[in-house]
Amino acid sequence: MREQEVPQPEREPRQECQEGRGCQSNLLEVYCTLKITQNIGDPRLADYFNPRAGRITTLNSQKLPILRFVQMSAVRGLLRPNAIRSPHWNVNAHSIVYALRGYSRVQVVGHRGQTVFVGELRQGQLLVVPQYFAMMFQAQRETFEWVSIKTNDNAMVNHFVGKTSALRGMPVEVLMNSYCISREEAMQLKFNRGNELALFTSKIEREAIRTSA
Repeated sequence: MREQEVPQPEREPRQECQEGRGCQSNLLEVYCTLKITQNIGDPRLADYFNPRAGRITTLNSQKLPILRFVQMSAVRGLLRPNAIRSPHWNVNAHSIVYALRGYSRVQVVGHRGQTVFVGELRQGQLLVVPQYFAMMFQAQRETFEWVSIKTNDNAMVNHFVGKTSALRGMPVEVLMNSYCISREEAMQLKFNRGNELALFTSKIEREAIRTSA
């Protein structure tokens, strides 16, 4: 008597991740990297750091691939007393800003130049900032910490002033004609923040640095 044979499904070739070759699918990439968490509160991971102003850490899908599936990214920041988060806007995302500690003076301007919010953002409060709306905030007498959740896994930010600002990249003649200012004023507009990036020290702090130097 012959043994009964049970049908079995055909085995597909096993998909493996090989070092240097990547994975055959986005899902496999997540499983292979086994990285689904990251502590953006760790100062060592900061993308922008100014010892007198604070730090900013960005977490996107380039650092944590699983964020591609939720189409979101995050920013964690810390501002020292009176320091300023430079005026900036999100190119491809809306954002929700939540205050973790302290409080900050905040101004938000719409894409047509109208001021839509001026006030304070305190611990436990959140602020929704639409895409293209410009925002800046300044910590008050204590350290301010916040986290921003953005609706794009690789959110892009442009700055108005500082080393990588849009104004820094414009020719002096364009600024002179656009704002009807002198060449000297246009140069000050381009370079008034020197090599500072994203985080600015307060005027009081800058004066103290010049005096000590």
